[in-house]
Amino acid sequence: MGCGDVGLRVASLLKTSARVLALTSSPTKMAALQAKGITPLLGNLDQAMSLRRLAGVATHLVHMAPPPLQGHTDPRTQSLVQALARRSSPFSVVYGSTSGVYGDCQGAWIDETQGLKPETDRAQRRVDAEAWLNAWGKVGGPRVQLLRIPGIYALDREGGTPRERLLRGTPVLQAADDVFTNHVHADDLARATVLAMWRGKRLRPLHVCDDSDLRMGDYMDMAADLWGLARPPRVSRAQAVQQLPAMTMSFMSESRRMHNQRLKQELRMKLSYPTVQEGLLGQPVL
Repeated sequence: MGCGDVGLRVASLLKTSARVLALTSSPTKMAALQAKGITPLLGNLDQAMSLRRLAGVATHLVHMAPPPLQGHTDPRTQSLVQALARRSSPFSVVYGSTSGVYGDCQGAWIDETQGLKPETDRAQRRVDAEAWLNAWGKVGGPRVQLLRIPGIYALDREGGTPRERLLRGTPVLQAADDVFTNHVHADDLARATVLAMWRGKRLRPLHVCDDSDLRMGDYMDMAADLWGLARPPRVSRAQAVQQLPAMTMSFMSESRRMHNQRLKQELRMKLSYPTVQEGLLGQPVL
């Protein structure tokens, strides 16, 4: 569910050993999925009746489909759960959630026991999706694994690097106002998703992030230096509110640093891109 960039990376890892099916609401995309060795299933998460025939089809489910763009709930995940629960549940469900469910942690290091405090509608919708999946897993449903994911990047991902932002000269916050940010390379996220299907523990959230410990401005400076570009201008938070879109400011209003011990210990995963420097240079360590 949600066969975008990360979904296609997951499918590429799986299709050599399993039959991979993907939901699409567009008949015109079916041929492209088939060309990649994926069996397309026509359905729409916004049309609950179209999901009924999916029940009992798959043994494992990767759910990367985003919620709607408005509201505080995720009716798409609700409809999916209600449709799939009509028959025997898949063995495991891996859901791609967001680190935004924690809200602003004021730069503190956090693990998966941190309480949820969503501060945006976008994050509240993810909390609602997590609740639906957890409720399903608690009543004899599948083994649910929640992946809490920060900023996804990759050189070969559309919009997956800060290069365009640097070329535009978009400002970042001055050091006194700056926030800590977390990252994961798209390939590492895909690998973690596959491992979670088999090794993830029931009803247990898991951070999928790398080892980087950077403030957002320092990340942008690093990228500029690696690529030989000008570092972005620094502005105060008050100036940023006047110059930057509300969506950008929402990401600049939350600061946290995420531990990833569960990723390494429970999934036994070694990151190909342990820091953003390897990822921005395209130099995996594996």
